[in-house]
Amino acid sequence: MSAQPANSSPIPSGPVLVPGGAGYIGSHFVRRLERLGVPVVTLDNLSTGHRASVRASFEPVDLGDRDALERVFREHRPVAVVHFAAKCYVGESVSEPSKYYRENVIHTWNLLEAMRAHGCRDIVFSSTCATYGEPLQVPIPSDHPQNPINPYGRTKLHMEHMMQDYARAYGLRTAALRYFNAAGCQPEENLGEVHEPETHLIPLVLGVALGQRKSISIFGGDWPTRDGTCERDYIHVADLADAHVRALAKLQAGAGALVCNLGTGVGYTVKELIEPAQLGRASRVVVKQETTTVIGGGGDKRAITGRVEQIRRQI
Repeated sequence: MSAQPANSSPIPSGPVLVPGGAGYIGSHFVRRLERLGVPVVTLDNLSTGHRASVRASFEPVDLGDRDALERVFREHRPVAVVHFAAKCYVGESVSEPSKYYRENVIHTWNLLEAMRAHGCRDIVFSSTCATYGEPLQVPIPSDHPQNPINPYGRTKLHMEHMMQDYARAYGLRTAALRYFNAAGCQPEENLGEVHEPETHLIPLVLGVALGQRKSISIFGGDWPTRDGTCERDYIHVADLADAHVRALAKLQAGAGALVCNLGTGVGYTVKELIEPAQLGRASRVVVKQETTTVIGGGGDKRAITGRVEQIRRQI
């Protein structure tokens, strides 16, 4: 296979450092780079990632350990960083904001300082549609005002702002990729979605369909959507991985300050995702209708899909 992504921009010949590369999305990206022949160093504290997902060079390092981070940069001399490491649960961010500001904001500052000290200029960053807050229009364009409504979204926005400031002051080239909802797996790579505890809808639905769970709960049935349940924009994890490769190639070619939504522009409600799991089953998936409309412990939104034309233009 040619060591070029589909957009034919150059990709790194030197090592790429991937904080959070043992996690769900990060591990898919690492495998994609490996298939392209790019040397990769995965850095992960394994708080949510899985060591078995990593075949590349692995550093069991927490971004809070500045001495260990300095050693990693000194020994591996990465030419670029693709940053997946972060806490990402909305409800937990509401109940434990301290953890989110430490893990997401302070640890990212540590990473940026290490990059600056070692002359590493390019960083692709996993941001989120949660930075937009309650949408003023749907689908959401990438130039939509950012007014996050929970600590998770606010920490991600702080991370974006830090990278913008470092780009202006120190010449970093940055790409902020605002995810909507990642989904899917790559069985041929033996990679999938595994969280403890599992909170993502599609794995929960499949767990019930396979008999591994007794039921699936729907939180609220009176949202202003076509069937009263929340609506989300889902993008396959392999497409996310490819978008990161393309963004990295653009930075290596000299581009900077890239901002893109990563989604499909199409929304699916909770009920629409549950319905296919009913097909071919002797007994129906057990659905519990919860009365509360407060999802994830607070700070969630009713319906969110993204406008994605810009990703085709930029990467």
